[in-house]
Amino acid sequence: MATTSEQQPEINRQIDILSRGIVEIIPAEGLREKITHSLCTGRPLKVKLGLDPTAPDVHLGHTVVLRKLRQFQDLGHEVQLVIGDFTGRIGDPSGRSDARKQLTDAEVTANAKTYVEQFGKVMDSSKIKVHFNSEWLNKLNFSDVVRLSSQITVARMLERDDFEKRYKANLPISVHEFFYPLMQGYDSITLDTDIELGGTDQKFNLLMGRQLQEAYGQEKQIIMTSPLLEGLDGERKMSKSLGNCIGINETPNSIYGKTMSIPDHLMLRYFMLVTDVTNETLQEMEAGLKENTLHPRDLKMRLSRTIVTMYHGEQAGQVAEQHFVTVFQERALPEDINEAQWKGKASVGVVKLLSELGLTASNSEARRMIQSGAVRVNGERMVTDEQVVNVESGTIVQVGKRKIVRVRV
Repeated sequence: MATTSEQQPEINRQIDILSRGIVEIIPAEGLREKITHSLCTGRPLKVKLGLDPTAPDVHLGHTVVLRKLRQFQDLGHEVQLVIGDFTGRIGDPSGRSDARKQLTDAEVTANAKTYVEQFGKVMDSSKIKVHFNSEWLNKLNFSDVVRLSSQITVARMLERDDFEKRYKANLPISVHEFFYPLMQGYDSITLDTDIELGGTDQKFNLLMGRQLQEAYGQEKQIIMTSPLLEGLDGERKMSKSLGNCIGINETPNSIYGKTMSIPDHLMLRYFMLVTDVTNETLQEMEAGLKENTLHPRDLKMRLSRTIVTMYHGEQAGQVAEQHFVTVFQERALPEDINEAQWKGKASVGVVKLLSELGLTASNSEARRMIQSGAVRVNGERMVTDEQVVNVESGTIVQVGKRKIVRVRV
């Protein structure tokens, strides 16, 4: 489609913004073609993200793709947010070595409500078109399902890495799991989607949308895959089930403290994927680290303050930073603190916490240490052995000057 000289700068601007941090665009020139068509026709692109409400809390890993949707919004395009209240009852098999637990209707409804509320912290809620895929999937009759399933072969399904591994290992694959990518693709047919976003682990499902749209006589969507953000352990993707996540609804002190605990090598990646810093600023940060003109601790404190500010406001960011300085620096806590796994309840008595973390040999010793003023949780002195504390990943528990652990839930 022919473009004017005035349109080219805008096309290039949108591509620069939207391609930042993206792992893959399929087909490679698809984004340029879609944006060009949008500007020439004046029709906003319909950009889809499908999410199954499998857990009620949104964490920084989720925001990587949500922030990309916000960029599409800011550029005048239409966001199609598909809450998989129907597909969530089946469970996405992506990356699984077994069948995912199927959610109940009540769980799906409760989680979906919380999701939509939290998305407003990342995107412009007034410009989101929220869809629940039960709206159309519940209406399919068996003939519709047969027609849909006839568009894909079993051999094609077994090309999926997770299915292939389970098949070769002689592990069960239920037929209903094959329908998950088909239903996700059918969402794109129903909404006539132009672009679908998803993590790299969703590539097979996203490509299914293209294949089914073609089979149903529609123009094929392009797909854009975003990276999976590593969690606090620095290795596995951020996930609540793995206990390595930073929730956007957590307290400012919790967000700040957890961010300070990420490995140094992830700082720039976090800046790129979950904040608004410019590419120029990123380059300056990278150069400062290489030339030793920028201390990693100072940069990580800037990252922590930035993330708290994004979700709780500038004042909260400043207060959380001061709290961290008071607890960790003024009290000279070591930067390299041993970690301890916590498998107990989120709310627990401080005596039991100390004993089960192995910081005291017995409950009686725990009480003595508390009475002597030697016990702190996140910098707060415990004054009575009846105190109850909330335990989450990143919680710092200290007994005396030498026994210090960072809890991982």
